Amino acid sequence: MNKPNAVPSVSVTYAQDGTSTKANALGMRPMQERAYQKRGEQYLLIKSPPASGKSRALMFIALDKLENQKLKQAIIVVPEKSIGSSFHDEPLSQFGFWADWQVEPKWNLCDAPGGDNGGKVDALKQFLDSDAKVLVCTHATFRFAVDKFGIEALDNCLIAVDEFHHVSANPDNKLGDHVRQLMARDKTHIVAMTGSYFRGDAEAVLHPEDESRFDTVTYTYYEQLNGYQYLKQLDIGYYFYAGSYTDEIIQVLNPQEKTILHIPHVNSRESTKDKIREVEHIIEELGEWQGTDPQTGFQLVKTADSTILKIADLVDDDPTKRDKVAAALKDPAQKNNRAHVDIIIALGMAKEGFDWIWCEHALTIGYRSSLTEIVQIIGRATRDAPGKTRARFTNLIAEPDATEAAVTEAVNDTLKAIAASLLMEQVLAPRFEFKPKHPSNRPTPGFDYGESGYDPEQCNVGINPETGFIQLEINGLAAPKSPEAERICREDLTELVTTFVQDKPTIERGLFDEELVPEELTQVRMGKIVKEKFPNLDEADQEAVRQHAIAALILVQQAKKNYERRRWEVW
Repeated sequence: MNKPNAVPSVSVTYAQDGTSTKANALGMRPMQERAYQKRGEQYLLIKSPPASGKSRALMFIALDKLENQKLKQAIIVVPEKSIGSSFHDEPLSQFGFWADWQVEPKWNLCDAPGGDNGGKVDALKQFLDSDAKVLVCTHATFRFAVDKFGIEALDNCLIAVDEFHHVSANPDNKLGDHVRQLMARDKTHIVAMTGSYFRGDAEAVLHPEDESRFDTVTYTYYEQLNGYQYLKQLDIGYYFYAGSYTDEIIQVLNPQEKTILHIPHVNSRESTKDKIREVEHIIEELGEWQGTDPQTGFQLVKTADSTILKIADLVDDDPTKRDKVAAALKDPAQKNNRAHVDIIIALGMAKEGFDWIWCEHALTIGYRSSLTEIVQIIGRATRDAPGKTRARFTNLIAEPDATEAAVTEAVNDTLKAIAASLLMEQVLAPRFEFKPKHPSNRPTPGFDYGESGYDPEQCNVGINPETGFIQLEINGLAAPKSPEAERICREDLTELVTTFVQDKPTIERGLFDEELVPEELTQVRMGKIVKEKFPNLDEADQEAVRQHAIAALILVQQAKKNYERRRWEVW
């Protein structure tokens, strides 16, 4: 058996300084404090990675809007029922805040039995007619309720949309259409939260004119991971295999690592079309089946070294079995118990919003449908936990075979894997602040320019040790003129790079051109993307945004290239 072939991957090491997990006097971590400072905004967009505390940040903001800004009610909207548990009661006052977060059980519709339509829609209307303050429901229930009762029913309410990347500017996207209607009526407050403010289908999340009305709070992956107490290294790798993945899986699946394993979608190239048998085969590769734990429903497997693995199977469609396993995984009494489960095998579950802090390895078979989904899956492994110093994401993909009828699909998957690698390099990098070099430039307070300090005769590089921002002066760089262009250069460069790497001609040209990022791509393709994404900017500001986005992309790629060269020289 041959070990799967690797494609260029990402490995990032962080400072482990503990800042992102430290709370202030009100019990807020740095991201939450940053968001709370913007609590007075009518439209607030929070872009922050998984595990950074977005749910609790919303609790702080919602309580202030209900108590001090006199909004009538708050409706928390989540993509699936399992995420509703993130908004259960929290004793915030124990950690210094002036109130506790409380949701009456009857108003957390994610915990109620039944589908998203029908009784839950009527329950939402009953909530609006009551004196209750907070309701939690799914995106689907919210959409059905707005269709049935109209936008006017939500006047003077806070609507908080979790996983906001489910919204799209496409008119066929119902949730996006409801958000646009709410903003046009202008009688509600909206808090939008996401760990990845881009969509896998490359559609815009919001129209530019709507997006410009949001005040944005950005907390980067770099800030989050750099400030962890325990986790220090994140590795991302893509591997290609020939034949059946079930024969190769043990080459990348280490039973000693806490792992979430996503098997391929049934209609994908990698699937054997029998998902139940695939799970059985994986279990057989790991060891000898010993039975099922009667309390949790976990599969018990004895490995070659006599270790008993506890494996949670979320693939089995039998609702009795799967519901039992899912309930055991969500048991709050086991949240901090590392020994509770060893491996989780899933297909469509255990992704967005799934919280298992001990996960060290997110292993995904087959290319997933979007870069957004990849970011969400990676987020399952990036929780901080005692003793967890390294985490990794592995994507195992069927290698292109010229004899396949589906060779085009295979090559597309390869291109998508490379695009995902480029994206994650950008997402995991520090945040950059680019400044045109002028003789009149002066050092920016808070930035360290090294032992020699700031040199007005040179292009300087400074680091802000508190924020992790890296400031670079560049000769000839165009400066944004309008406030909106300045905001884009400060907040949205990653989204631009995401669109760039999702552009198929960009990847195809980049693969076969020896230049790092070919000039035609940086000028023509990125220029076109900027004009389409920000049509309201004038040409000068569009050019400034293009230059800043390309500077961010080239800087990360050049740094990676230099690092790899030094590593080979040392080797």
